[in-house]
Amino acid sequence: MRIAVTRLAGKEKKDAARCAQFGHSCYSIHPLRSEMRPNEIAAFIQAVDRGDFDCVFFTSALPAKIIAPLLKTITRIIAIGPQTAKELEHYGISCETLTSFYSRDFVPYLGEWIRGKHIGIPRADVPNPALMDAISAAGGISHEFRCYGLVPTEEVLNLEGADAILFTSAMSFTKAVWTRHPDLLLIAIGEITAAAMRRAGINPAVAGDGSLEGSLRALNEYMAGQEDAKNDA
Repeated sequence: MRIAVTRLAGKEKKDAARCAQFGHSCYSIHPLRSEMRPNEIAAFIQAVDRGDFDCVFFTSALPAKIIAPLLKTITRIIAIGPQTAKELEHYGISCETLTSFYSRDFVPYLGEWIRGKHIGIPRADVPNPALMDAISAAGGISHEFRCYGLVPTEEVLNLEGADAILFTSAMSFTKAVWTRHPDLLLIAIGEITAAAMRRAGINPAVAGDGSLEGSLRALNEYMAGQEDAKNDA
């Protein structure tokens, strides 16, 4: 199956190799682009150097890639998922990795330790009130630094020859300009993206666990189920 995967330009990296492992091919489409905010990045680095935070939480790979080379003083660092961890480790920064791909699991992961702790969060300019509220409710103090914005490209996505489209975030779906075709299989990378699609009246055939690998695994399970149903008919 040929899959169109929504990505920020340059973030696709090993997507093709990972898709091939599951028997598929893919290419990138770009409903969003990133817009760096140097002053906010500098302010975050200064805060880390001052020792303002007891912990830093990287919620995606892009801020890790931007900030890791600039870090001099290291505190407790937690990454969401292995790809984010790899970006940090590439620059020699040790980190803990959440076992899931959802920021809602950050507070439960820290448990009682979070009480009274200052948490630095370098991230995109996309609101995540659930995470902030959870930190506050657990007695932590969150410090958001919106280090980059996500801007719609407004380009019509090229789906020619695609058998499926994989939306890798809720925003990549809501801001995408595309034409739905009857034979195009719709895939959500995780339940948050799937929920955004359903709110728009579009039900994804496949929903992953928040990772590309999990989505491809779910896709293969879906395809096997379809084949079994066909054989039973």
